[in-house]
Amino acid sequence: MFRSTTCVLASIATVFLAGTHPVAAQQMPTMQTAERNLIQHLLPSIVAINVRKDAEQTGSGMDAAGTDTKTLRTFGSGFVIDPSGLIATNTHVIRGAWQIDVTFADGTQVPAHLVDQARLIDVALIKVDVGHTLPALEWGDSSKLEVGDPVFAVGNSLGIGISVSGGIVSGLNRDIMDSPYDDFIQTDAAINHGNSGGPLFNMKGQVVGIDSAIISSTTAWSGIGFAIPSHSAKMVIDRLMNNDQRRPGWIGVKLQQLTPEMAQALGMKQARGSIVANLAPNGPADKAGLRPGDVVLHLAGAPPTDQRALLRAITSAPTGQTITLVVWRDGKEQSLDIPVQQWPRRQWDGLDTAATTPKAPHQIPPDLGLALAALDDTNRARFGLDLNQAGVLITGVAADTDATEHGLEPGNVILRVQETTVSTPQDVQAALAKARAEDRQFVLVLMAAKPHDRAGAEWVTLRVAYD
Repeated sequence: MFRSTTCVLASIATVFLAGTHPVAAQQMPTMQTAERNLIQHLLPSIVAINVRKDAEQTGSGMDAAGTDTKTLRTFGSGFVIDPSGLIATNTHVIRGAWQIDVTFADGTQVPAHLVDQARLIDVALIKVDVGHTLPALEWGDSSKLEVGDPVFAVGNSLGIGISVSGGIVSGLNRDIMDSPYDDFIQTDAAINHGNSGGPLFNMKGQVVGIDSAIISSTTAWSGIGFAIPSHSAKMVIDRLMNNDQRRPGWIGVKLQQLTPEMAQALGMKQARGSIVANLAPNGPADKAGLRPGDVVLHLAGAPPTDQRALLRAITSAPTGQTITLVVWRDGKEQSLDIPVQQWPRRQWDGLDTAATTPKAPHQIPPDLGLALAALDDTNRARFGLDLNQAGVLITGVAADTDATEHGLEPGNVILRVQETTVSTPQDVQAALAKARAEDRQFVLVLMAAKPHDRAGAEWVTLRVAYD
């Protein structure tokens, strides 16, 4: 079984039951038009995210093409949550990234920087500056979702650009063992690699989840995708937006879901609640008298659906507040008042260290990693070039450079750098030096068509400097 954090493709479609009433059938064009208009309204707020990461930090040495590399290009999705340019995504999309680029649905591409992240919940904030306000999406209430509700997902599916897919809520409160607090929405809307960080919408166009993971017997979508519910994501994002460094609530308890067998062993008529497995010595729960083997039935007068819901309620409780647990002990119920503390820093820092943006792992060489030579009859014959081919010949390309990632290889010919027509290696280096002197980060390089390629010359953008 393959489980993957991911980051949807296909088209949104209205779901109709077989044998739709004739009146309802007459309404179908209007309903489809409304959905199409809704999607078009939402698209400007959704972005494709492309990042560069150090392969050593991610534990991988292969790029998307399966080539050994020190630098990885990966992709994901995000969506605007504030007109100032704040964008929500998954932490796993941008973790370890030293370069983050955002592309809007209209093709506009801008750099982004990391604002903050919450690793335990897999939610992160990045920010862009486009010189004007951006349309922000509206949050919906994921607690109102029911199995069978129609939803649709939008994101950078498989890295090919913003795509839309439709489906239904297939399940709720799913535990995919991503954290002790899992509460995922399951959907059959297509969620593929590249969709991570993208929004899951209800049919009002409100964000009810953040697409985050798939489970599949292969590396591709198999009809099961998962999204972080909006009620959890929004709580974390609000804290990140307000630079709220408060750690989650903590009482120092480890819980397990009570099974029917455990209930029988305890003399309970039915399995309900969560059993205490361990207590932090001198922690709030320990000092309040909670014991291993106690079964927590209620928190603040309500029965949590499972131990994960109980843990979520504890972590979201304000520190300093006292919570009341009703527990089953020795064949009867009793109440315990327990003060909520902040999660101990010595434990929390290991789970959710401060957000940092690593520096680029290498410097850009002055020659961009390109070995160049003048074109003469010998070189034209060597690479099968036309006898009249002009420009500067590429004879070698260093690994882990922009040139490599753009597919440049020995035998390619450079015709121009920016506005300068080049005929010698010195011409190319002078044009690159001029770009750096003008504080440019990129240069445009016009590449001649390859032999037998009728498509003509093509521009390539190469990085010459970092910020």
